[in-house]
Amino acid sequence: MYQIRIHGRGGQGVVTAAEMLSVAAFTEGHWAQAFPSFGSERTGAPVVAFARIDDKEIRLREPIQEPDVVLVQDKTLLESVDVFSGIRPDGYVLINSSVSPEQMGLGELVAKLPPGHVMSVPGTKFAIDFIGRPLPGAAMLAGFAAMTGGLKLENVQAAYSARYGGKIAQANAAVAQAAYDYIIQAKAAR
Repeated sequence: MYQIRIHGRGGQGVVTAAEMLSVAAFTEGHWAQAFPSFGSERTGAPVVAFARIDDKEIRLREPIQEPDVVLVQDKTLLESVDVFSGIRPDGYVLINSSVSPEQMGLGELVAKLPPGHVMSVPGTKFAIDFIGRPLPGAAMLAGFAAMTGGLKLENVQAAYSARYGGKIAQANAAVAQAAYDYIIQAKAAR
């Protein structure tokens, strides 16, 4: 089972990203669930959403304390929230940033996890380039797919197409493709 925790800020599409992740997994024939954890937070406040993917029915319903994957949609959270809390020893971390994890001061985390398990992707840049808004969800999910092999890119794109359609779906598909290619190239360069 993949247990995924997504950190971001209100208004960044964190909850939508978790939902799209579960739809993409379901499309591939997996069991999936997604749920948020927030109260009356305002736009810009820290938000966490969770997703689980498995080949059998998922009976767990509690928040994810020991994630296999942590997706960080806003790197400023690194300064105020313990986003890496409970990460498994073989876990994956993907951070929305145009700088490397080492440049963010995360060398210790990079050394702690297996090679290629801590990466960054300029998701906001791709979103602004293709969507015109800073909504990095599609980039983060495509990055997850490229890092882990846990999903197929086309199913991430299909999840956004099913929800939005038209130009919005096409823009999110382009964001996903750019992020997927970016992570594949970064993995090959290591």
